[in-house]
Amino acid sequence: MSKRDYYEVLGVSKNASNEEIKKAYRKLARQYHPDVNKSPDAETKFKEVKEAYDVLSDAQKRSRYDQFGHEDPTAGFGGSGFGGADFGDFGDIFDMFFGGGGRRTRNPNAPRRGADLQYSMTLEFKEAVFGKETDITIPREEQCDTCHGTGAKPGTKIETCSVCKGTGQQEVVQNTPFGRIVNRRVCNACHGQGKIITEKCTDCHGSGRVKKRKTIHVKVPAGVDDGSQLRVSGEGEPGVNGGPSGDLFIVLHVKAHDFFERDGDDIYCEVPITFTQAALGDEIEVPTLDGRVKLKIPEGTQTGTNFRLRGKGVPRLRYSGRGDQHVKVVVVTPTKLTTEQKDLLRQLGNLSGEETHEQQKSFFERMKKAFMGE
Repeated sequence: MSKRDYYEVLGVSKNASNEEIKKAYRKLARQYHPDVNKSPDAETKFKEVKEAYDVLSDAQKRSRYDQFGHEDPTAGFGGSGFGGADFGDFGDIFDMFFGGGGRRTRNPNAPRRGADLQYSMTLEFKEAVFGKETDITIPREEQCDTCHGTGAKPGTKIETCSVCKGTGQQEVVQNTPFGRIVNRRVCNACHGQGKIITEKCTDCHGSGRVKKRKTIHVKVPAGVDDGSQLRVSGEGEPGVNGGPSGDLFIVLHVKAHDFFERDGDDIYCEVPITFTQAALGDEIEVPTLDGRVKLKIPEGTQTGTNFRLRGKGVPRLRYSGRGDQHVKVVVVTPTKLTTEQKDLLRQLGNLSGEETHEQQKSFFERMKKAFMGE
């Protein structure tokens, strides 16, 4: 059975660059490797792809192939096969799929960033509005003061691992039907540390770290809301092998207020007024986040009317200025009326638009005295 054209096997043109050939090979090797592809012809296709790449990736072999095809009288490279082949730069293909330790294995002795920590903080309503400064205490791992992070008992020696020679990695060579595969794995003797601690520190038990409680000063900015998150850089777990520390994330929970409700940067509240105040108008005092302020109620105000107090809301977290306060007035219907109050209300009903404006004004003044004690 005649062999397929190598360019056809890899799916590239005869003018393909070395990078295009390499890219095509990687893709097909991943697709047909027997450890991944369980179809009956996967092994045959994998061998065919490898053979094509062995030829086309070599400048001299490719030149002879372009000249003579599979009938090269000088080399017979068509039968190059897999015997004794070292996958070299392509070990990362097997790392990707089969957990091999090829060239992409993480160096266990490389610097690594520490883990992030999370802390929950509860705020009063006004603390979230105006901000606060406080101290919090968090548990976290820190360098052991006894061994200064080495993990060894003070005064004892730390030996270089004789198995990996201090690299933290072992090379494992496997001879398979497809050739010789070299994998790099974490050293079993030193667990990737590259060193052997003969006597461990009695405080940290060889880890180089101990649990401690750290007090951190935190500034909560004005305008934060429920669910907001603060980031304190570098206050997470310490890094490994000289790596940077992680960060501390503080999740804020804001208590509800008895009178105010918040929507974004605006504040909402309801204020009761009497029937007389709604009818005749008045000036009332309204609670705000900054204290009480005066609010003018116009004559003839209806229940449910909204008034806006500009700049009396929440400070904007990322911008200047503040939101507004929205005041909804609710007219309270009087109960347990006196005989005089009932008579006045009946007179009001009898007026029904027949009296003059001056008579109505005089009547409302009398009502005001009766209902408001003036």
